[in-house]
Amino acid sequence: MITVLGSINMDLIATTARLPKPGETVAGTGFSTAAGGKGANQALAARRAGAAVRMAGAVGSDSFAEGALALLKEAGTDLGLTKTVNEPTGTAHILVGGDGENVIVVVASANATVSESDAVAAVEQMSAGDTLMVQLEIPGASVEKALVEAHRRGIRSIINIAPLTPEAARLGRMADIVIANETEFELLAGKSGIAGAEREAAMKSLHGETGQTVIVTLGAEGVAAAHQGEIHRAKGLTIEPLDTVGAGDTFCGYLAASLDEGLAFPDALRRAAVAGSLACLKAGAQPSIPLASEVAARL
Repeated sequence: MITVLGSINMDLIATTARLPKPGETVAGTGFSTAAGGKGANQALAARRAGAAVRMAGAVGSDSFAEGALALLKEAGTDLGLTKTVNEPTGTAHILVGGDGENVIVVVASANATVSESDAVAAVEQMSAGDTLMVQLEIPGASVEKALVEAHRRGIRSIINIAPLTPEAARLGRMADIVIANETEFELLAGKSGIAGAEREAAMKSLHGETGQTVIVTLGAEGVAAAHQGEIHRAKGLTIEPLDTVGAGDTFCGYLAASLDEGLAFPDALRRAAVAGSLACLKAGAQPSIPLASEVAARL
């Protein structure tokens, strides 16, 4: 069983031939809305991968709430720990360029009400051997409380240190598994501009220091991980990306689900990398998350 404590958003997505530079206005080519939020995205990815998933978070009492939860409900996600509060539902304002790259502004709103008591309530419903997954779009104090309680109860914890916050480096060291992209890992390592063998050495050093599994996603280059004293690498698929906005969350959810079902770590890493690649072939964070059968067909 996987419990995701995290954000639930409605994504407001504009597409354009190229992303604007600071101070520049460019013409858009389309607009759409889609359910999102890093917590909800990862929960849906884990559910579509085949895991039993509980989502703990908050939505507002507004018109966005129903749409933000629609795909989670459709997938059979347990929403018993998702509360409705007197705030707007969280939103993410996303610009997607013609090359598939994106820039995002997140407005927390209801997500900011996810409290330490909510974190305790979520972990109290878990059992030893379950997996807790967190990100950083809810208050850092709530993330910390959940990680402390999970450790105390023998529950495996996974943190994706995105988006980067002032607490990211400290909180990133508190989980059993930490997932970061290249930029986020540099914050963990305390050194910028590292790549290749130097990055892997830094990963192995952090792994040796904390005992954590350290995973760094590398976009088109795949993923690298320091796990049980070794460096593991996995490649995704060679693709032409349409929209990369859901790739990282898809990777996280598929990795959690794969480990939850007992796959060997290298196999879980490869499955998650392939799922992340497939998520780049469709628009929208949640609509792009592939089904387990789609991933299996490409492995």
